[in-house]
Amino acid sequence: MPASLAFETYGEALGDATAVIRNNAAAAGLTAPVPTCPGWTVRDLVVHQGVVHRWATAILSGRSDFDEPIAEASGRAAADLLEWLDDGLVDLLNALAPAPEDLDVWFFLMDAGRPRDAWARRQAHETTMHAVDAMSARLGRPPAARELWFTPSFAADGLDELLFGFLPRPKTQLRTAKPSRIAFRTTDVPGGWTVEVTEDSARTRAGADSDADLTVSGTARELYLAAWNRGDEMALSGDLTLWATWRDLMTVIW
Repeated sequence: MPASLAFETYGEALGDATAVIRNNAAAAGLTAPVPTCPGWTVRDLVVHQGVVHRWATAILSGRSDFDEPIAEASGRAAADLLEWLDDGLVDLLNALAPAPEDLDVWFFLMDAGRPRDAWARRQAHETTMHAVDAMSARLGRPPAARELWFTPSFAADGLDELLFGFLPRPKTQLRTAKPSRIAFRTTDVPGGWTVEVTEDSARTRAGADSDADLTVSGTARELYLAAWNRGDEMALSGDLTLWATWRDLMTVIW
């Protein structure tokens, strides 16, 4: 579904999450491993986030000259990587702030609404989830939901974006041999979703079916982390093999 929060809220969340990345990266050190992103160091994480910010800025600015390898090389060569990250954030916010509501640019997720709001939303959640990753590097483990800084309403919006935006894309690998339903139910804020999965597709509709094959329940922050494979504090009821399938197959492919 389209963005549920105010445009300005996403800008604030984007800035907050980048600060969390910066502070945790500085505390952990750039060579520290990232438990939630196996194989990555903090340096890899920060470079990735800075590249994504620059990619989004180019699209919002109507530029066609973005080159991902060049952007990545500039980050890896930066004398001060965290300053390089901040520079990318500033450019992104400066591209978002003056953008008109009816900005006509490309966006890649389904059912996203206006591109300006969709890009602000996507970058806010992209950066927030990688801020969770940066916290994991400092802590040496995935953070618990209670340790996070963002609101339940922001987490519910992020879960909605994942389920309605990412999951139905043809590139999504989540499939089951027999038709199955996975219900997500928040316990602290209004919210419920049902994911219908078959051998050919996956799609989401609003509302959590009471008779789903698997019900995943918890606070909005617990479900946000769980759905993005960053936490396991949720409660499961029903066919637990479906959650193992989610863990194995629900990955983001560009």
